[in-house]
Amino acid sequence: MNFKTQYEEILHIARTIFDNPELGYKEHKTKETVASFLRKVNPEVQIEEFSTTGMKTVLGEGKGKGLNVAFIAELDAVYAPTHWHADKETGAAHNCGHYTQVAIALALYKVLYETKRYESFDFTLTFIFVPAEEYLDLAYRDELLKQDMITYYGGKPEAMKLGVFDDIDIGICVHAIGNEFERRTIEVNCNLAGFLYKKYTFKGKATHAGFDPFSAHNAYSMSTLFNTAVGLSRQQLKDSEMVRINPIVMGTDMSTNVIPNWITVGTDLRTQTVEYMQEVACRLDDAARGSALALQGEVEVDTQMGYLPFVQDRYLSEFAIQAFHENDEIADIWNNNAISAAGDIGDLSYMIPCIQIGHSGFTGTIHGDDFKDVDPEYLFEIFPRYLLQVLEQMSGKLDKNKLYKRSYEQYAQLIQSIASN
Repeated sequence: MNFKTQYEEILHIARTIFDNPELGYKEHKTKETVASFLRKVNPEVQIEEFSTTGMKTVLGEGKGKGLNVAFIAELDAVYAPTHWHADKETGAAHNCGHYTQVAIALALYKVLYETKRYESFDFTLTFIFVPAEEYLDLAYRDELLKQDMITYYGGKPEAMKLGVFDDIDIGICVHAIGNEFERRTIEVNCNLAGFLYKKYTFKGKATHAGFDPFSAHNAYSMSTLFNTAVGLSRQQLKDSEMVRINPIVMGTDMSTNVIPNWITVGTDLRTQTVEYMQEVACRLDDAARGSALALQGEVEVDTQMGYLPFVQDRYLSEFAIQAFHENDEIADIWNNNAISAAGDIGDLSYMIPCIQIGHSGFTGTIHGDDFKDVDPEYLFEIFPRYLLQVLEQMSGKLDKNKLYKRSYEQYAQLIQSIASN
């Protein structure tokens, strides 16, 4: 059995998941597709379930090997109702490429199981299928929070809290690269931004806009002043941090004949480091308070943590780079990029060293209406074969002294310290 002979089967799995996109913590069809495939390949497979739709299974459990390496795939889709293949009822669409992650993981699992090549590894290999990587559908997740079904919006932090990663030493993910390529390409050491959400509710005093605007305190004007302050402050933000700020109006009771007495403005804040995230968050707070004070109003500040920045583990990436140089099927490699997109792998990388290997094979804009795969042979045969080479590079060569491990409790304290600022 090899990747070529199972290609059509894996392609069918990928298409099945692509045809049935589901938002985070709702990936029930996807979960059943994955579980059914695993049981078909390995009737004795043991699957640990978590976070409504998450799954974890160990390949070669009980071998007593030292390190435990996790291959992680994300189950969820994006809310993109105008995507060409969106679910008409839910608006979900797989325009982030997560369906290919799952199919790639299953391709790798089947070859390893049926050839028993995993038995030669000096580490345990665990496959983890995680829900809810995309930070969206927050009203639904708020309900799950109220029901104590989850603690975090993101699937990996939730899994961390539940102890799913307690026995894991290294995390390996793959992800679609957000560009089009003429030749087959991988990407390593691409750092991601972290982000948090800020909500500012400006409060003033309502009066009749025509009869008595003189005694009003215009909350909308406060928000306009805040937006101006944010715009003027951008030249003071470090280019190296790739800061992204996007204020939007989230709610108000405005009408044309009444001076508005409240308006809520929300923005995400993306940076490459936690320290700078906290610094810029304080600047935004100062701008909001100053804008409210300037127009005799008040502002209520709410901070909600998103995901931590992701710095790829350069030591682990060396194995991916070496495997690329020994591979004759993949043409190009990108190295040491940084982007302002984010992912909850940043949170996991706080606990254990992680890498995320990017891969081409798509056309259109990632998260866009036209996104789709155009090179399935690369995605579901050639790239999984390369990943096996990465694992073989790691076997017998991983240096425990170059790895780190932090506890979930340390992570929770960090998140709390950021959100409380």
